[in-house]
Amino acid sequence: MRVDFYQASRDPAEVVVALLALNTVKAGERLLVVGADQARLDRVSEALWSAQGRRQEQPFLANGRRGGPHDARQPVLLSDRVDPANGARFVALADGVWRDEVLDSGPGDSGSFERVFLVFDDATVAAARECWRKLGQHEGLERKFWKQEDGGWVQAA
Repeated sequence: MRVDFYQASRDPAEVVVALLALNTVKAGERLLVVGADQARLDRVSEALWSAQGRRQEQPFLANGRRGGPHDARQPVLLSDRVDPANGARFVALADGVWRDEVLDSGPGDSGSFERVFLVFDDATVAAARECWRKLGQHEGLERKFWKQEDGGWVQAA
């Protein structure tokens, strides 16, 4: 499993999640977006349905809320829990809060997601640092840290 830490410093987390969702769907994958705050999930949905933060080549990205009649068909499913009802192998933790369930949930052979995006901002940076240290003790888990720089994303050392 790979965990990508995305520090949202220029754009709000919902715009970062929308960009990650677009790239995930372009790669032929499905995405589960998890957040405890319904207002944040509303903002993520708005960013997905609009062209906010993305090129105009794709004016919207279809998505739905967990518990709807078509969860399994959603390319991007928004949820307050780690439950990939859309068969997602990728998950975005949109509120900067790590959830250990991602390590043992998901449709993969090992029972875990293939890729996790932890999107955090200034309010959750301390928790993200602690999570980085904690996950460094997990064997077979790859971690990458990304930061916004000069209008794009660069991998930090």
